[in-house]
Order: sequence, then structure tokens, then C-alpha cells
Amino acid sequence: MTMQRVREMLGVVKPLGWLVLALGVLALAVAASAGWRELTVIGVACLLLLLGCLPFLVGRTRVRVDLVLEPARVAAGATVTAGVDVTNIASGRMLPTVFELPVGDAVHRYAIPTLPPGAMHQETFTVRTEHRGVIGVGPATTRRGDPLGLVSRDTAWTDLQEILVRPAMVPLDALGAGLLRDLEGVETESISQSDLAFHTLREYVAGDDLRHVHWRSSAKAMAAGGESQLLVRQYLDTRRSHATIVVDDQVSSFAAGERGTDEFETAMSVTASIIVRAVLDDFEASFVCGPHASSGVDGHLALDAVCRAVTGKVGLIPAARRAADIAHDTSLLFLLTGAAAPFEDVLRAAAAFPPEVRRIAILIDSASSATVTETGGLTVLRVAAKEDLPGLLHWSAR
Repeated sequence: MTMQRVREMLGVVKPLGWLVLALGVLALAVAASAGWRELTVIGVACLLLLLGCLPFLVGRTRVRVDLVLEPARVAAGATVTAGVDVTNIASGRMLPTVFELPVGDAVHRYAIPTLPPGAMHQETFTVRTEHRGVIGVGPATTRRGDPLGLVSRDTAWTDLQEILVRPAMVPLDALGAGLLRDLEGVETESISQSDLAFHTLREYVAGDDLRHVHWRSSAKAMAAGGESQLLVRQYLDTRRSHATIVVDDQVSSFAAGERGTDEFETAMSVTASIIVRAVLDDFEASFVCGPHASSGVDGHLALDAVCRAVTGKVGLIPAARRAADIAHDTSLLFLLTGAAAPFEDVLRAAAAFPPEVRRIAILIDSASSATVTETGGLTVLRVAAKEDLPGLLHWSAR
């Protein structure tokens, strides 16, 4: 018999059952040495009680449990609808059992009635999301045991699922940054004389590069019009922009106490707002905060990382260096920290990226007013609340 099997067998006895067993053995031991009949009665009663609970473990529960969360990604304050379907897949009638489903720090318990073969019992409930974060749901388990809770056999039927709660966000105007031309870039409305996306033909003007003359179309135009006319190719700029957001996870960078917690959540709201705007602008988006990081074209992954981000001890400079490694083609950088962080750290974090990268530092300071300043090529936005961000970004782009 393996140790895993032994642990499973001993695991059916719950803490209360071990307490009753210990009390019974201790009472019998003291009674044997002191000769107290009362303790003998107590010891025997405890052991008989424990033995009497064992028949409740007999039998098997064979069910299929389907857990559905709709939606699995929500904004803070929204409600998630959860549905749990328990189907008896055994060939015989299922005895009543207790169904448990952990949801965050709470545990939902339901009494499942007796079910004939193939019958289904459904439970529905709602999950209210108050704050950004991750809410674990499951695993769903059935419990077969005695009414006193001395022994039980628990079986998990589902995996752990998660509800990802995104922070509150604000709408932003187009970021309009990032001018890296790329073969797989996104076409813009900017006319170019030399790029990758062909747009149209136009008449030649002095100074045009003769390499862009379309000779076949020029010959046709001259044959049709009877006069000399050259046509040149006109292009649209193709730009691939990559926005990288680095958030300082150190508690000391923000205000003390509850105010600092609120400022960190403001930083998360600002981050999520920028990521959504970047995705709408067809940017790639990268996010780094402490040990959590995401990079690529899938905005959902970046927002999922925002949901998981928590305060820690990594700091802004190491996070910026990691971001420079995973997003080496960054064209637009946002550094978010609190007003208590040394500004030297912000400058050192910005220095982790090449000088051609447009860099914006956002300092979260709930005790100050919104301002925009420029320091050594670094745009510094001082944000008191997430609602300040749209106006500050618009002003800084002027």
C-alpha cells in the first residue's frame, strides 16, 4: 500500500473525528491507570461513536458536474452568473449528498436530493465583483459522511476556474505614437513616397524618385493623351507600434495606508485604460508589474495580467529592465509609480529603453492636482484620479 493511499484513507477522518478518537484513547488510558469507571464509559462511547459513523462512508457517488461562469471576465462592480449542473451518471439511484463549491473566500453548500439514473439537479447563483483581482471558483466537490462531521469522503469533480475582475477604466483618445515601419505593420492615413503599402498612382512632380515611376501606366497614359506624362507610385505608411506599460509594485512608492492602496488601484485602472486604447489603435501591448508580465497582440492576456498584479518587492527599475527584454521593439513607454518614489528611479527605469522610444512617466498622487511637465525628454504626468488621464494625455501630445 503506497503512502498516497494511506493518506487518502486517513484523510476521511476529519479534525473533529481525530479529536473524538484522541479523547477516547486518552480516557481509556487514564481509566486503566486510575481505575475510573466514568472515564472508561467516556472512552468507549467516543470509540463507538466514531465506529458508528463509518457506515456513512459506504457507497460511491458517480456524478458529472458542469460549472459555467458567464462571463468569466468582467469589470469591477459587475455581476457574474454561475450555473452548476449535477447529473447522476451511475446505474442506480444516487443517495442525497452535500455539494460544496468554494467561491473566493466563501464556500457555497447545497443539499443534492436523491437522483434517479440520468437525472440532473441544477443550482444557480450570482457572484458580485467589488474590486479588481481574481476570484477562484471550485473545485466542486461532493461530500459523503456522517451528520456530525466526524468522517467524510470528499471527491472533486471540477477543476479550479477563475473570474478575472478588471479595474474600472476611462476612454482615451488615440495614442498616435510609434513610428516603426514594418512589413507586417498597420496601414495609416499618412501618405508616403517610400513604404510598403501601395496606395495609388499620381503625376510626376520635380524631385520625385524615378525608381517609383510606373513605366507601363505612364506609357498607356501618354498613348491615350498624346502628351508626355509620367505616373509615380504613392504609398501609405505602415507602422507597427508597441506600447509597453511598467507599473511599480513597491508599497513604499505610494502613499501610506489605505490611501496608498487606492493609489495602486488607480495605477491599475490607468494601465488597463492604456492597454484597451492601444489594442483599439492596433498596437502591440506589453505589461510588467512585479512578477507578472504579458506581451503580444492579445489585449486579453495583458488585461488578465493586470487582474493578477499585486504589490510586492520587485520595484520599478527591475521591472523596466525586464520589459525592455521582452518588448525590445517598444515605441511608446509608460512608467507608472507613486509620488513617493524617488524620481531618480523613474529616470533610471526610462533609461532601460533606447532614446528613440517615446517615454511617459505617470505619477499617481491623490493629494495633488493634475499636471504635465517635461524633464530631460521624459513627459511626466501627475495624476490624482483615473479621470485625469484623458485630458493629460491629450495635452501632452500637443
